[in-house]
Amino acid sequence: MSWDDRVDQLGADTPGVRAPRAWEVAQRMGILAANDDDAHAVDPFPAYAELHCLSDFSFLRGASSAEALFARARDCGYEALAITDECSLAGIVRALEASRASGLKLIVGSEFRLHDGLRLVLLVENLHGYSRLCELITRARRAAPKGHYKLTRGDVERWLVEAGPHPNPLPQAGEGEKRGQAGENASVLPLPLAGKNKSVLPLPLAGENKSVLPLPLAGEGWGEGKPPTNGLYALWLPAKQPDPDEAHWLKQIFNDRAFLAIELHREQDDQARLHQLQQLAQELGLTALASGDVHMDLRRHRILQDTLTAIRHGCTLAEGGAHLFRNGERHLRTRRALGNIYPHALLQASVQLARRCTFHLDDVRYRYPAELVPAGHTPASYLRELTEAGMRQRWPEGVPPAIVKQIDDELDLIARLNYEAFFLTVEDIVRYARSREILCQGRGSAANSAVCFALGITAVNPGESRLLMARFLSEERNEPPDIDVDFEHERREEVLQYVYGKYGRERAALAATVIRYRGKSAVRDVAKVFGLPPDQIALLAECHGWGNGETPMEQRLREAGFEPDNPLIARVLAIARQLNNHPRHLSQHVGGFVISDAPLSTLVPVENAAMDDRTIIQWDKDDLETMKLLKVDCLALGMLTCIRKAVQLIERHRGYALDIARLPKDEPETFAMIQAADTVGVFQIESRAQMSMLPRLKPKTFYDLVVEVAIVRPGPIQGGMVHPYLRRRMGKEQPTYPSPGIEEILKPTLGVPLFQEQVMELVIHAGYLPHEADNLRRSMAAWRHGGDMEPHRARIRGLMEEKGYASEFIDQIFEQIKGFGSYGFPQSHAASFAKLVYISCWLKRHEPAAFACALLNAQPMGFYSASQIVQDARRGRAARVPVEVFPVDVTISDWDNTLEGGDRRGEGRDAQAAIRLGLRQVHGLAEAAAQAILQARRQRRFASVEDLCLRARLDEKARGVLAEAGALSALAGHRHNARWAVAGIERQRPLLPGSPDEIQVSLPAPRSGEDVLSDYRAMGLSLRAHPLSLLREQLSARRVLDSRQLRDQPHGRGVHAAGIVTQRQRPGTASGTIFVTLEDEHGMVNVIVWPDLAQRQRRALLGARLLSVRGRWEQVDGVQHLIANQLQDMSDLLGALQTSSRDFQ
Repeated sequence: MSWDDRVDQLGADTPGVRAPRAWEVAQRMGILAANDDDAHAVDPFPAYAELHCLSDFSFLRGASSAEALFARARDCGYEALAITDECSLAGIVRALEASRASGLKLIVGSEFRLHDGLRLVLLVENLHGYSRLCELITRARRAAPKGHYKLTRGDVERWLVEAGPHPNPLPQAGEGEKRGQAGENASVLPLPLAGKNKSVLPLPLAGENKSVLPLPLAGEGWGEGKPPTNGLYALWLPAKQPDPDEAHWLKQIFNDRAFLAIELHREQDDQARLHQLQQLAQELGLTALASGDVHMDLRRHRILQDTLTAIRHGCTLAEGGAHLFRNGERHLRTRRALGNIYPHALLQASVQLARRCTFHLDDVRYRYPAELVPAGHTPASYLRELTEAGMRQRWPEGVPPAIVKQIDDELDLIARLNYEAFFLTVEDIVRYARSREILCQGRGSAANSAVCFALGITAVNPGESRLLMARFLSEERNEPPDIDVDFEHERREEVLQYVYGKYGRERAALAATVIRYRGKSAVRDVAKVFGLPPDQIALLAECHGWGNGETPMEQRLREAGFEPDNPLIARVLAIARQLNNHPRHLSQHVGGFVISDAPLSTLVPVENAAMDDRTIIQWDKDDLETMKLLKVDCLALGMLTCIRKAVQLIERHRGYALDIARLPKDEPETFAMIQAADTVGVFQIESRAQMSMLPRLKPKTFYDLVVEVAIVRPGPIQGGMVHPYLRRRMGKEQPTYPSPGIEEILKPTLGVPLFQEQVMELVIHAGYLPHEADNLRRSMAAWRHGGDMEPHRARIRGLMEEKGYASEFIDQIFEQIKGFGSYGFPQSHAASFAKLVYISCWLKRHEPAAFACALLNAQPMGFYSASQIVQDARRGRAARVPVEVFPVDVTISDWDNTLEGGDRRGEGRDAQAAIRLGLRQVHGLAEAAAQAILQARRQRRFASVEDLCLRARLDEKARGVLAEAGALSALAGHRHNARWAVAGIERQRPLLPGSPDEIQVSLPAPRSGEDVLSDYRAMGLSLRAHPLSLLREQLSARRVLDSRQLRDQPHGRGVHAAGIVTQRQRPGTASGTIFVTLEDEHGMVNVIVWPDLAQRQRRALLGARLLSVRGRWEQVDGVQHLIANQLQDMSDLLGALQTSSRDFQ
């Protein structure tokens, strides 16, 4: 076993075990005596700083996280560690956090491969250099497609030299704010004088401590004539056969800031290469230093690094060849090992250069743009003016004194934190959206703010809710406010482009999202590089599906046809586990915009997004929070699109303008529908879990909807709050309060804390300060990921005991608080969502045709397929009248679904319009082809299929899908004739005039089952018959009950049901229980499958399209479900009919 391996085994990679310091290693290896008085003071190994290291944010290159790299470098006694991911700073903020945790200095840098093959590393010395590096990365990334970059020598000259200082640079840190860790004047360490041997840096004098190099004298350093690339150091990474021309060019660009990096990895020619490069450095006048080209923290991760390399090159490991490193030496080696490889002068040179790099990410200064402020105003005065104008609109009868005080307090706090410009930006974006009639609504913690309500950003009236400003903004916390605004998902792009246009692409970009490997994706990529065939890869990946629950991996493998003891399979799974959670690439955030006063590319690199006309920065939301950069979240919400389209349909077809802001409050008809769980397609309360809760909670008021939105969440469930609340809600239990203060906080939720704000109020009541209560909220979230809540437990217990609360009550409250670590809603967020819940429910109840039509036109969104939406509309339920639906017809249908007939007003069955399915429902029909049909139809009616196809210039694919969907029935009759007609478009016409026309054929009409099959294949739905209605005779012969018959069965009866699987769910709070939704011609059935049955009958449970279930029928508190005890896959009865289900989403 090598020495390095022995160090690794001493705990360097063992969770929870501190790795030994260098002097401890020396003691254990006998280099120092254990009782040596100087053992702790004397370090026998040479000092070293690693200046070339790639983290896992190099994306498929580095195998280790920044946390692992810094922990290893610290334990090896390094003086500093540079993170130099290739043309990227995507991981540098995580490296900053790892640096802080380890106490080891971080050097910011990046590796580049130029177009001609030249490789170099640029290291940042100061703020100016950082700005230049960001700009260079930005330009290289923007010049290439997403995921790539393009950089030539000319680019470097143009962007680093000729451009000179940036015309609008980042704000400079104040004098004396430099954070060099090697001493006060470390940034001015003198370089060797011209003409002297520059292959090595001067060594300390005899007798000096050779592990530490002398610091420069005050006042030494660069003179007034700074070279144009001041702020950056360049490390030349010579190829196997070094090209002196590369070095000459680097010296021309970087002068004495260019270095030659010697990287040795215990290969046969190491000594020859060392000699060659040292001699070359001397000849070229370059300073040489040691670096490692590090790709992993420990040697044992070599196989993972090889796997990443093979994935990146799209080859198997066997085909990797020259792409793979020859050995595992590109890890963070101990200083003793390095001392045996490099001359000590080269190691010391790395330390001297590291000390010159005094830049710290804390030096970065960010300014928010303020151009929205008109002349004669300050940001504070303009924000107050807009707020006061909004107050007059929101409260036309006069603003309540409590609201006036709250708004004054908020404006004062915003001014103290200097966030006025941020609020003005959000208000401007919202005002633009409303000017374009784009529905929008703020949500999240911002709904706690009265200022946001007055500005029209949020819709929750602070006078009607018990909200908590500290949840949104806190002076003690001093963190950027988080304002999320939802826009219609089909029109959000207009808003994004407005922001780009307002601030320019140089000052506005979207935040990034880090896409990481998860179970299936990790297995797929690893299996691929190990050479498994595609069919085995698919089967192996499926073993990691969500539906597998607690089933042991051995069982899953055997069921998939694998032998668990197979060494290859075991190796693939072991490496896939290592790859899990590994960053794969950057994607764009769902809508978080970063806007800056200076060009963003001087603050953080910017690159192209996958979508046209979008750019993203290389940092994600967590990085932004760490760096305290403000983010405006412009999010997309499908329900807003649906509501807007429904309102437009009502105005266009029903003849009245609906003001959704003035709907009747707490209307009994709407709440009766909600209580009956008739909520397919509405916002938030459409899931099976919510539908099961509605008959028990029986909402009657808007606040009940707020509770409903929040209660079906992991937090309240894990905290044991749901059942006590329901018992009290149904009058089975009376709430008790240990004090009036507690009663005031918890009375709205019957003594049970359901919202984050209530948790914060409870601890504030106990004695926490508001910002401390918010820290508790953050600890709750961290606890979910392994954080520690115990310090809070002790403090809360002590404070509450001082107030005389019983121990039992304190323990109960704390367990409920911990439950929120599993995701609990703030009341402000739930209230914002409840607004949309009520609007969507009102529309479904009173305008079912317009709502269903709009819902279809807003797809994809929500839980339900087009087939389920159409069936729900056609069935109706109780007082909600059924809606007639007409098929797709090229002579009538528009692209969107439309309304036909019906009374202009009224809610009766005859008053409701019918829905005409649109051409958008035809799978495979491009919108451009549909628009061509509409344009041709506007000129004159179609005379035949041939006339349609020729005038609309439909290609073969468009003709085929229209015939398959039955959309040509008005021109050709049934499907068989339509298929024959479109096929005839391609048949040649007679060559001679007067020749007889083609013989007309008369084809028999398809059978009913064939039509249904074609409908589902072409559109995913059918208006003719539900597939199970065609199978009902066979199912009845097996004593299978339909959903309508099930509803009449008494509680506890054994029943047999079957249906098409539409959903499979396994909530994290359900301890492995799987919930399945079955659909037949009369409705839906909820099935509960306990974990033991799920394991025994996994294949039927996870693979069936048509599932038979025997079990016990239960009806409790208005909730009906089937407890399964036997499952059977009956998919063969569906034949070629393909159905889809929403599984584990």
